[in-house]
Amino acid sequence: MIAQTPFLVQRRPPAPLRWVPSVVLAIASAGLVAVVALTLIDQPWSQLSAPGGSATFVGSLTGMVGGYLALVMLVLVSRIGPFERSVGQDTILRWHQRLAIWPLTLLTVHAVAVTLGYAQATRTGFVGEIGQLVSGYAGVLAATVALGLMLLAGIFSIRVIRSRLRRETWWVLHLYMYIALALSIAHVIALGPSFVNHPVTKFVWVVIWLATAGTAIAYRVVLPLARSLRHRLEVVEVRPEAPGVVSVICSGRDLDRLPVAGGQFCFWRFLARDMWWQAHPYSVSALPHDSRLRLTVKAVGDHSSALARLRPGTKVAFEGPYGAFRAERAQRPLVVLIAAGIGVTSVRSLLEDLPRSSRPVVVLRATQRRELALLDEIEALAEQRDGRLLTMIGSRHKHTLDAAKLRSLVPDVQSRDAYVCGPRDFVADITAALLDAEVPQQAIHHEAYALW
Repeated sequence: MIAQTPFLVQRRPPAPLRWVPSVVLAIASAGLVAVVALTLIDQPWSQLSAPGGSATFVGSLTGMVGGYLALVMLVLVSRIGPFERSVGQDTILRWHQRLAIWPLTLLTVHAVAVTLGYAQATRTGFVGEIGQLVSGYAGVLAATVALGLMLLAGIFSIRVIRSRLRRETWWVLHLYMYIALALSIAHVIALGPSFVNHPVTKFVWVVIWLATAGTAIAYRVVLPLARSLRHRLEVVEVRPEAPGVVSVICSGRDLDRLPVAGGQFCFWRFLARDMWWQAHPYSVSALPHDSRLRLTVKAVGDHSSALARLRPGTKVAFEGPYGAFRAERAQRPLVVLIAAGIGVTSVRSLLEDLPRSSRPVVVLRATQRRELALLDEIEALAEQRDGRLLTMIGSRHKHTLDAAKLRSLVPDVQSRDAYVCGPRDFVADITAALLDAEVPQQAIHHEAYALW
């Protein structure tokens, strides 16, 4: 049985740093300005009047900016601890998706403009110049493959297409972006007009590429491996909690020193047959206690369904913890927690970290009561903090959580911090309702789940 008591005193999860997003934005903006400036300074302006000169210049500029933005996209999803804790992964992924169209568009313009410029200079024709570039210039074939892989990953990331894919398929397709960036570096450094005969610029870009790769490897490989080896997690029990919902209880070493806060999640890799090669994000539903921690999962796909068949003794590797859905983000003494579906798992662990004076109002919504997992634990934790639990059972049409309904359930909602967790559409709807109920934007904290 997982205890409902808080962490031992040794736990010191790093606190979110509110200034980190501003610093990251300033660094990224400065880098973009530097890229544009170096490209303009190194540009052989005398060639603009030559045949194809203008098109080649456009291709050079769009290629450099597009390449830089592609690296920014990679850094965004490198799961850098301080940045991720301060912003939250759902927000980072939203930024990543919004940024994606720019490098893909700019790099496509780069390929077309450079080919057009060279074709005008040599009078070989656009189609003929494609063959000349691919066969006659080092790295162009690799760069062409790289652009194709980027566009493929971009197309399959369109929401209407992505929603029809298995998570594993989408994940493999997204790995092509890493391959594409690796293939493109040799082409850019060897042929980029800003690099040829400009050793300082070439050196700066090599440093940028290496720093980007080093950051991704450090946070996506080295740190998770070190934590997995240190804590040595393994499955000790798989327990049904509700229809289609199971808890996986793990044991490990020094779990009181694992820097996880209530409301956070990890990417879990269960080292069992047919599961070891993929990692999926699941929330911690009970914080570490007595060398045990727990995650609770709803079966919505092949991987989550397979967790019910895990055997005790299965080794576990993990990445994280991640997420800005944490008690430390509250700016007010009182809180309201609103969740739907498996979002109750984050609420359950978040309650452990809330102070006794927080008087939480917990609002849970589900189609049927039996779908609400961990209900007794959530109610007990809320009562320990002089709070209360409200359940809304039935269809969303029967129970509309608009601003008026929120005010009737929680009369002082506008003076509380609000935590919202659940499917993406639910989080968007509740956030809008909270704003209508005059809850300030900075007092609303959310974690949106996707099906994969």
